[in-house]
Amino acid sequence: MSKPPVLRSTRHARQTLRQLSELYPEAECALHHTSPWELLVATILSAQCTDVRVNLVTPALFARCPTPEVMSRIPLEELEQLIKTTGFFRNKAKNLQLCASALVEHHGGEVPGSMEELVELAGVGRKTANVILGNAFQLPGMVVDTHVKRLAYRLGWSAEREPEKVEVDLCRLLAKRDWTQASHLLIAHGRAICRAQRPWCSSCSLQSRCPRNGVKNSK
Repeated sequence: MSKPPVLRSTRHARQTLRQLSELYPEAECALHHTSPWELLVATILSAQCTDVRVNLVTPALFARCPTPEVMSRIPLEELEQLIKTTGFFRNKAKNLQLCASALVEHHGGEVPGSMEELVELAGVGRKTANVILGNAFQLPGMVVDTHVKRLAYRLGWSAEREPEKVEVDLCRLLAKRDWTQASHLLIAHGRAICRAQRPWCSSCSLQSRCPRNGVKNSK
């Protein structure tokens, strides 16, 4: 395991986010949706699957299951076939039906807007809940996926490896108003440049701010 990075300051994070916002001015949630329900379903499907693949699957799925009520009643085998190409489709189908049933029984068929209620739903952890809060309800949500976790470590924003601990560090470091967009920006940069196996450091506009390149200013 590589040694933990030298942790950077709020000022470093704020300036880095400003630079990222200039690089990715249109960074936003990549999952296509028109409602909190659609975003919830798409996010559950995105586990260990690309957003591109999810976006190919969801039009037919949403046409067949436009509401939690419909999804809770659809034959499980049919639901599995609709989402089969997203991987782990049996477990995802089971969670989607359990989630849909809970929404109908306990939330009047509506997606709740609090972390506490969201994480009670099948297939929903803190990452998914933060996606919903930030993008469906415009509430601050610090999403820590594989890209965010990787960049937080490389930039020196967190020395943690567990997503929930990384989330705590980032929420302490960044202004609450920036949580949702910070996730989008870090994900965009992680996909485009700061990749897991072969980061394109020579093409990275953050070289002067990145500890991987020997930056010494932690302010």
